[in-house]
Amino acid sequence: MQVLEIISSIWKLGANIYLDPSDNRIAIKRQNLIPTEVMQAAEQNFTGIDAWFKSWKDASAEKITIMKIFYQFCGWQHNQKLYEWLRDDEGSLQLFYEWTIVLANNGWKDVYEDYRQFENDESNAMARKIYGRAVTYARKGV
Repeated sequence: MQVLEIISSIWKLGANIYLDPSDNRIAIKRQNLIPTEVMQAAEQNFTGIDAWFKSWKDASAEKITIMKIFYQFCGWQHNQKLYEWLRDDEGSLQLFYEWTIVLANNGWKDVYEDYRQFENDESNAMARKIYGRAVTYARKGV
């Protein structure tokens, strides 16, 4: 299993794996929900999982928002506010979809592969636009 496949499996099972800000270490809540085979895959790929979480540590608000939208879109982590925004703002949902197409044109073919290595100036400009629309929607208090 790939790193993102393991992490998303854990999230979809209702458990939570995350980087604990108090000690900068991987933590898991509701571990009892994770089947043995997924936990073993996580243990075998611990270094990759740890590196992946730490790679997001200093990410901008824009990058974090895009990441959360992607996770909502894939069904890995539910975010009610993002769900409502994308449901209400069809233009933003379309722009996000187009952002994924740009990444695919850059070689991204697998949702379990970290999309960041396929970003370019075009996808980054689109991400800024998506983030701006998200901020605008949030400020409206809708």
